[in-house]
Amino acid sequence: MDPISTADALAINRAHWDSRVPHHAKGYGLERFRDDPMHLSAEVRFDRARLGDVAGLDVVHLQCHIGHDTLSLARLGARMTGLDFSLPALEVARQLAADCGAAIDFVHADVHDAVAALGTGRFDLVYTGLGALCWLPDVRCWAEVVAALLRPGGRLFIREGHPVLFALSDPRPDGLLVIEHPYFEVEGGTRFSELKTYVAHEGELSSPEMVHFNHGFAEIFGAVWGAGLQITGFEEHRSAPWNPLGEATVRDADGEWSLREGRARLPMTYTLTATKMT
Repeated sequence: MDPISTADALAINRAHWDSRVPHHAKGYGLERFRDDPMHLSAEVRFDRARLGDVAGLDVVHLQCHIGHDTLSLARLGARMTGLDFSLPALEVARQLAADCGAAIDFVHADVHDAVAALGTGRFDLVYTGLGALCWLPDVRCWAEVVAALLRPGGRLFIREGHPVLFALSDPRPDGLLVIEHPYFEVEGGTRFSELKTYVAHEGELSSPEMVHFNHGFAEIFGAVWGAGLQITGFEEHRSAPWNPLGEATVRDADGEWSLREGRARLPMTYTLTATKMT
């Protein structure tokens, strides 16, 4: 299949994410945020110690989707801005924040246009959650956006799916874990069709087509360094907050999913932190 243009890939992915929103609005357990003013997302709870104290910081959550992580950071005392390219997702995020009495500025823009939408040097922390980088065709451009958004001394915080995990095939009947998809960046990305999203729901997605862009660690680290950020922390995790491998995984005591057997075989996610020095 011929490589797809960046503009076409972004349009396909925006339509795909728009089609996920109604199912995620029902399947993400948003009522827990409305019922309990202390409730935090599982992802933010997992990384709370790594994040450090965010109280009083100006924080932007890039690719914030329906805003449950954004709200969680606001509940830890951060002054939050969320940015996403899906207008239906932001409508859910804004309603959730309003229902919970949280003052969060949600901005509709593509992440590549974040500097134009938000301004330069405005933030103490750029937060990027799970499943963000794999939708971006050029991780170097993304890192430059991050650096431009940060004040000197500001930090980048990422928790993301591991590029090795993203390179695996779908679960196989024989139980083998097999590298099938690119680990390194490839022009035009890799096209998939996903009729259902990762939360249980009836019916099929109205826009099942999507384009993934995996980025190896040399590419990610090189992009962060190239943008003038100093990497201050890196940790690989043997678990993920979603089930990526079907029957091969089991839920652990922290509510995350890890391999049923031989957990040391496969990294599932990673956390990376970096600081803008000047």
